[in-house]
Amino acid sequence: MRRIVLIFILVIIPLKSSFAQTKAELEEKRKAALDEIGYVDNMLKTTAKRKEESMNEIKIIGNKLSLRETVIRGMRAEINLLNERIDLNTTAINMMEGDLVDLKNDYARAVLNSYKSEKQNPEMVYIFSAKDFNQGYKRLKYLQQVTKFRRKESEIIMELRDQIQSTKDRLQADLSRISDLKSKEEQQKSLLQSEQGKKQSMVKSLSKKEKQLQKDLEEKKRIADKIEKEIARIVEEERKKVIKSGTTPEQKLIGENFAENKGRLPWPVEKGIVTSQFGLQQHPVLKYVTENNPGIEITSLGRTPVRSVFKGEVSGVFSIRGANMTVIIRHGKFLTVYENIVDLKVKKGDKVETKQEIGTVFCETENGNKAILKFMIFEEREKLDPESWISKN
Repeated sequence: MRRIVLIFILVIIPLKSSFAQTKAELEEKRKAALDEIGYVDNMLKTTAKRKEESMNEIKIIGNKLSLRETVIRGMRAEINLLNERIDLNTTAINMMEGDLVDLKNDYARAVLNSYKSEKQNPEMVYIFSAKDFNQGYKRLKYLQQVTKFRRKESEIIMELRDQIQSTKDRLQADLSRISDLKSKEEQQKSLLQSEQGKKQSMVKSLSKKEKQLQKDLEEKKRIADKIEKEIARIVEEERKKVIKSGTTPEQKLIGENFAENKGRLPWPVEKGIVTSQFGLQQHPVLKYVTENNPGIEITSLGRTPVRSVFKGEVSGVFSIRGANMTVIIRHGKFLTVYENIVDLKVKKGDKVETKQEIGTVFCETENGNKAILKFMIFEEREKLDPESWISKN
């Protein structure tokens, strides 16, 4: 009896709730990744008719490969989770079936002994043979308790039998789910292999244009250096302003709230994928070249409004030839930078709210209507990784 209770407490009851929660989380992550793959596929279709590959397309496919690997890892994690539950349920079934045999044998012996006892000494004779009324009453209560105990034992046997069948059904459903997941996992692996081949083919094709790539890289670096110098100038100007006048209570509160929302800030665009990450990154084609990105690049499709990721004040708006407009917003001691913007809706000194539209990302009509936003976060002069600050899509 103790062993049955132990199985329910340690295995069956917590297993149901914890497994359901973990399984739901895995399914949610997988659905989000597959939805994003669909978005990337739609993005790639817009440039499918173009004969020339682009660096951005390689980055988009690289993002898709990462998402596909996430889906496969999620499926493998769920399969492992199901296998663990199958092992636990198998152990529980073996223990419960052993207990069921013991309970049935005990119950059979009790019924047999009761029958023999009643045959030799019927219940009424047993009660009326008492020395006095008090003893007779105690004997009556004893017989009632024995009857109640037997009824309870029969209920336990029925309940245990139902639990065994329920656990077996769940085990069979898990085995069926594993089979389905393994089939889908193989499909995802096949797609991954095909996409890896496509990426390698594009890299090989682009690597033949090494001189042009080098020229493009130098131009990109020239523009990036100009922008960084202007950002540094504005950041320094803001820093001196704070030293001279001090931080207002409102600015201090905004800065504290900004810091508290690390990992939960909204994206600067409603929909998009990260195609260039923060920090030192290997060039997708030129294997001997690395790029040190001060922020991230987010690629979207079509007209894409840009939103402030937090409330603050516009500290600077400037334009660099070849990079469109750049907007800097101060949030206390933090600054967010939005680059490659057109159709500006704000000016220096404007107060903005979280998710307020500040402009539109420049749309490259010759590149399948891709809209690439360059987004940066600073804590005074220190560059921060924006991906660790914005929410996970």
